[in-house]
Order: sequence, then C-alpha cells, then structure tokens
Amino acid sequence: MELYEFARPALMSGKTILFVHGFASSGRSGTARALRTLLPEAEVLAPDLPVDPHEAMALLRGLVAERRPDLILGTSMGGMYAEQLYGFDRILVNPAFRLADTILKNNGLGRKEFHNPREDGQKDFLVTKGLLEEFREVSSHCFEGICEEEKKRVFALFGRRDTLVFTHDLTREHYPQCISYDGEHSLVDSSLLHSVLPVIQWIDDRQRGIQRPSVLIVFDDALRYRHNGEAVSASLKAVEYLAQRFDLQFVVSGDADGWEAMEDKRKWMEDSISVPVWNRTVLTTRKDLLLGDYLVDAHPEENGGDSFMGTVIRLGAPDFRDWEETITFFARICGDTR
Repeated sequence: MELYEFARPALMSGKTILFVHGFASSGRSGTARALRTLLPEAEVLAPDLPVDPHEAMALLRGLVAERRPDLILGTSMGGMYAEQLYGFDRILVNPAFRLADTILKNNGLGRKEFHNPREDGQKDFLVTKGLLEEFREVSSHCFEGICEEEKKRVFALFGRRDTLVFTHDLTREHYPQCISYDGEHSLVDSSLLHSVLPVIQWIDDRQRGIQRPSVLIVFDDALRYRHNGEAVSASLKAVEYLAQRFDLQFVVSGDADGWEAMEDKRKWMEDSISVPVWNRTVLTTRKDLLLGDYLVDAHPEENGGDSFMGTVIRLGAPDFRDWEETITFFARICGDTR
C-alpha cells in the first residue's frame, strides 16, 4: 500500500511542525516528505542545516522565534539540536547527544557526501577534528534548560535495533517520557507511521484539549494464543485503528499470586505493540474496579469483568466474533464507513 493511503488530514491540521534532520542529511529527506504525506493539513518546515553546529543552532533558534512551531521533531543529530529548543513540544528520535563520538566511530574524518540533495546544491563537506570539537561544545549544552514543564513537553523514541546511537539511559536521566520502538537508527516510513504518529496524536490532543472516549482492551486472550500469528496480527490491526479514535488503554488481569505472569504479559505487549502501550497498561486482579467507557474482553466472567461499569464487549460473542467485527462496531460509533 502507498503511504498516502494512511494520511490523516485532521492530525495537526492548521499547525506547524519543524523537522530537524540528522547528520549529513537535508530538509529533502524521506522523513520530511513522509511527514507532508501523512499530515497533509499541517505545514512542515524542514530547513537544510549548516554543517557548523553553532550556525545550525543559530538558524534553528531564529526559525522557532519567528514561526513558533506547534511541534519540533528531530532525528539523530536533529534530536540533539531539538532538545535545546526549550519552550516547545518536541519529539526526539534516536537523539545523538554524543554526536562527535558517534561521527568519529561510524564515519571518521575526511570528506563526506550528503545523503540527500540540498537547496544550495552542495554535495559534500569536510569532517575535521575542529568540527568534532564544535559538536562537542554545542552538545555540552544539552539538558541545561530543563524544568518540570520541559520534562512534560519532550518525548524521546529509541529504536531497539539502533546500532549507531546509544543514549536511552542518558536521556532517561533527564526526561521521563522515553519509549522504545521496533526500529533501527534511521526513521523509515513504517516507524514514522506506527511509532511516531501515535505520539504526535497525544501531543495534538493535549494541545487541542481533546478528551476521547476510553476503550480498555484486555489482552489476555491474544496473549494466550501469542503463537497464533493470525490472531495476533488481527489484534494489532485493531489497536492501530482504535488508537487513532479513542483513548486506548490495556489491561492484564490475573490472580493475586500471578503478578509475575502478568508482568511477563505486559512486557510482551510492550515488545509487540510498542508505542501505543507506553504508560497505558494496567495490571489488575479486579476488572470491576477499572474506569472507562468500553471494556473489550474475551473472558469478562473472569476477575469481575462482567461487573465493569461501562459497556462490556465480549470478544468471541455472536456480534463480536473476531477483531474485525469489533472494529466494525467502533467504526459505527465514530461514523466511519467500512
């Protein structure tokens, strides 16, 4: 399927996003193009950054002062720069806070080619020891402007298969909203679609003051049949659909002496579902104490699910025989045509 088929015109509609590219890249990177495709009603600013880091920071600070973007998204080197643009909502993807060391280890000194075309037509640049020292000086100012409000405005995403940059622990020391996703260092379209867009939606909803109806999914059934690829695939499809339209939360239930098993299930969900699960999972022995509008549960008779105060949807019942029929039910609520 083509990327434009996943476009979400309502998301960030009328808002401005500043995309800050990575090392040896440009504003014409694939990520910038993908952002414009997926968020067609948002303005995506994607300037070519000067190679000199001081000049790059001066350009970015001038741009944010003039344009006041609603969101800043920085990848790798751009994540390091974006972290220092305090006062704005920011998403840092695999931020390269130790950029000089990363360059020296993975690229080395000498002449390098840009990965993407640039407005000025420049095709290559020179990496010297002096340039690396400039990067060290600029990156030394990261985390200097953090306050409690800033901690709430920053999300940091880390690809589990990133072999170039390892700054999760360092970032976690300063920002609590650190999330791992199934991806490598480069932000490919699938990672942008499935891992970054959910975070953009959280930010957009908060900025607009949107309170969505809550759907709680008890994933015990999918977990019991985790080796059934078809069942798991269907549940992930449901998660993707519902996460765009509801306040989606996840429930793992069990007996009072089964906390270890419940924790194993929670970790499985983090690995399999990734970003949508982050900070949205409840482990409980009493489903009847949960608060929400809808509870999707294959076994509501267990642990009090049938006494849930909202609407109980029994997955596997005649009207909800599978995830596809369950999605159809919620589509009708949303007014979607399927």
